[in-house]
Amino acid sequence: MIGLRRLIAERMSEAKRNIPHFAYVEEVDVTELEALRQHMNGSRPADAGSLSYLPFIVTALTRVLESFPQCNVLYDAARGVLVRHRAIHVGIATQTPDGLKVPVVRNAQALGLWELAGEIRRLAARARANKASREELTGSTITVTSLGKLGGIVSTPIINAPEVAIIGLNKAIERPVVRHGAVVVRRIMNLSSSFDHRFVDGYDAAAMIQALKELLEHPAAIFIPRATT
Repeated sequence: MIGLRRLIAERMSEAKRNIPHFAYVEEVDVTELEALRQHMNGSRPADAGSLSYLPFIVTALTRVLESFPQCNVLYDAARGVLVRHRAIHVGIATQTPDGLKVPVVRNAQALGLWELAGEIRRLAARARANKASREELTGSTITVTSLGKLGGIVSTPIINAPEVAIIGLNKAIERPVVRHGAVVVRRIMNLSSSFDHRFVDGYDAAAMIQALKELLEHPAAIFIPRATT
């Protein structure tokens, strides 16, 4: 193995060997999110680019991390220090002809939904074309990974060290579920996430994903400013 493939193998092996991963999987009803996504895509010109689930999820994640800053952290192993960040730089795991790359959406918390969607598309295109700069491929504080339509039901993503959390998106499919005592068809997506158990307790990880689930199941809440006291 040479080049990028060797580097990927070394980084994955090191992360798996040194980080005590634990996985947390949660089922999310994205029926309302899908309706909102379709509505917003229908209101834009065909050549303006469409919204996938990813910008909604990244936007919701930036909101959730305000309450869970311990997950927007980098571990400096050389100094034995956790570096907490106010800005949220989201790595977007992207499959390319050369292997997995993670371009970084910087200051994702400051971007609007369409801005975020455009930046994700731009960075993914540059990564796939092998044109992404070093700056565009470094500096993430948390990573989101998705296999899209191949996303399966559950996955166990490997943390992108020195981060302490990674959020994995599985495919959204229609499933029969019990709702108000009746069996109905809803669009369901699983979130399969991994956390570094040295620094993120199981309770905090579960609470964070539950908060993310709450926003995704009631997507209007993603865009409501937080109340201040």
